[in-house]
Amino acid sequence: MLHELLLALVGCTGDVFMDVKEKTVALGLCTPKVKRSGSGENGGEKESDASETIADECTFRVASDISFLKDSEKQVLDQLLHLGFYYKELDNFCGKCRNLSWINLKQQPGLPLVQQSVYCRALANGIAEVLAVYRSAVLQVEQTLMADPVPVLAAVTQGLHQFEVLLAPLYALIREVEREQLRGGRLLNLLHAKCHCGIPELQACMQRLLWHGHQVMYRQLSTWMVYGLLQDQHQEFFVRRQQPAEGLVDADQAIEEARLADWHSGFCVNLEMLPEYISLQVAESILFVGKALRVLRNPSLTFKSQVSGSQRGSSKGFNRADDSTAKYSVPPIGGYQGPELLPPAEADSIASMLRDLKGLVDWLSFLVQKAPDFHKLTFERAVDSIRSVAAIHLWKLVVVHADLIGHLKALKDYFLLAKGDFFQCFLEESRSIMRSPPRLSTAEADLKVPFQQAALKTIGDDDKYFNRVSLRMPNPASGSSDSDAKRTRPVTDGPGFGESVPYDGWDGLALEYSINWPLQLLFTKDVLSKYTKVFQYLLRLKRIQLELEKSWAQAMQQDRDDTANKRRDSRQQRMPMWRVRQHMTYLITNLQFYIQVDVIESQWNLLQERVEASKDFTELARFHQEYLAALISQSFLDIGSVSRILDSIINLCLELCHVIEQEDETPNFAELERITEEFNKKSNSLYTILRSTKLAGSQRAPFLRQFLLRLNYNSFFEVTARGALNMGRPRGGAFTH
Repeated sequence: MLHELLLALVGCTGDVFMDVKEKTVALGLCTPKVKRSGSGENGGEKESDASETIADECTFRVASDISFLKDSEKQVLDQLLHLGFYYKELDNFCGKCRNLSWINLKQQPGLPLVQQSVYCRALANGIAEVLAVYRSAVLQVEQTLMADPVPVLAAVTQGLHQFEVLLAPLYALIREVEREQLRGGRLLNLLHAKCHCGIPELQACMQRLLWHGHQVMYRQLSTWMVYGLLQDQHQEFFVRRQQPAEGLVDADQAIEEARLADWHSGFCVNLEMLPEYISLQVAESILFVGKALRVLRNPSLTFKSQVSGSQRGSSKGFNRADDSTAKYSVPPIGGYQGPELLPPAEADSIASMLRDLKGLVDWLSFLVQKAPDFHKLTFERAVDSIRSVAAIHLWKLVVVHADLIGHLKALKDYFLLAKGDFFQCFLEESRSIMRSPPRLSTAEADLKVPFQQAALKTIGDDDKYFNRVSLRMPNPASGSSDSDAKRTRPVTDGPGFGESVPYDGWDGLALEYSINWPLQLLFTKDVLSKYTKVFQYLLRLKRIQLELEKSWAQAMQQDRDDTANKRRDSRQQRMPMWRVRQHMTYLITNLQFYIQVDVIESQWNLLQERVEASKDFTELARFHQEYLAALISQSFLDIGSVSRILDSIINLCLELCHVIEQEDETPNFAELERITEEFNKKSNSLYTILRSTKLAGSQRAPFLRQFLLRLNYNSFFEVTARGALNMGRPRGGAFTH
């Protein structure tokens, strides 16, 4: 009976020690069915034979017709047979997970997820190692009993007692894995939790199983962080590919759009498969590294052709943004061959750091020495080091090779109106066109000529960025007419642009800037939209300033005519109109100076310093976002109350200009009084809000105090604002000192 017992201990039952489940099925008495969730067609439930699933309880028994065994011996044998039952179930699990014949099958709707999981296959490999050690122990017991006749039950129990604390937990483990359909990061979480126990042998075993799971994860990390490839056929890795964009017809366009989609939205962190002991911040760093490697290893064909076509070096780097090169080209990379964006030595260094994380262990002593545990701090340091390498090379690609500073300066020149002479000339040339409502079907063509004329007069041939700039007039919704351009601005989603305000139809005029790879990594549609909104706001200020200047010239011409004709009464009647025009000009000019000098120039200098001091792409992107956010916040575009007041003031200025233009002999005193009163209210409200502690006393707008000082240098605004608060509105109509 010794050999029957030893065979039963390795899962081979017979007439003395039998498997009740197999016996029942063999006799045809019943064919139990169980439901397995998530494994049928369309993710439903699938019925399968009980022989294919893990039994809920031990089915190994001593045959009931064995009469020569005592009850105590049967009890010991039943306890030993549990080891044989656990071995068989574990061996069946390993066989299913390690069977790769399903790969050649084209359709397998009923295949369990566990069987397809590479992480479950790694778990099965670890369990198979434990079973191999168990079989060796059974063989050692047999050799001991054959060499020295000792009490059988005592020898078997003594030889296999260490596996009583291993096989039962392993059996419970695979039951939970199959019941919950665990795989990927969820399986690693379970194994990591099982490692925290008070039994040294079991802890070492679970750590070894976790080590096997980590080998799969490290291989996926290596392909992702070294080559930028996602090796995850069954969606078990915590980096997941999102659905690619569709609807692109042109092949080259599809490739370029796919590159951008890969960077911006092609991949994400799959929180469901993220192990609990890996923080989201570390996972985001891993995601960034893979995306960066995809960019560095697969440069755009346009970029490579531009670089290879240029023979001049870029030794000055990004500090010389205005160096002359061919238009639409980027500073060349000497000897560039594509992969040199990431030198082979750097790629080998990344692979070496990942190999060091894996660790090696002598399995022959795993029951004595603990398997290498997952060292969270070491892992995070390695990921951070790899992220730094990728970020530095991506920084070089964008800043040095793609001339980022030059393009940022171009955006500042044109979108932030830093080239004031150009826009002054453009508005002068196009003033006659803009005095009439825009015809949306031809508005862009109408402005193209004055736009080019202004460029010829003010922009030299060395400005290689101007050809990237073009005018754009947004098309209205279907069914609108030219008169709709004079109504309201559509609601937008940008910060501080959430409300519709009345405005002139030409205020929808925008700029477009042609961006080449790889600058789209920074200049997304959202970023360019923010630049456009700031441009439209600044252009409104520039236009109204020009209109106020033109109205002053017209008023002075009228004054000279009155003086020549000795009409003193007419001149005296126009004094309130000239006075309010002066105050409007004073406010608009100071606001424009504050935005252009105190806000834009100071933030631009800060951005330049940060870009030159940083060598990290993620920091570069953050600096640029902070730069844009500062422009918007310090210009008060994200404060609804201030934006509405400024819009109202600009409209009042425009109305006054119309009143001055339409005046013949006698001014429209009623209209002038209304404009003056409204302007006093709005300007006082603006000053009151800006001087509040919430704004002037915060770091939100560090130069706001200088703006308020210039605006209120003689305490005029403070006095009139206090009077407006005390009396409801200023008395006397026009501003009076």
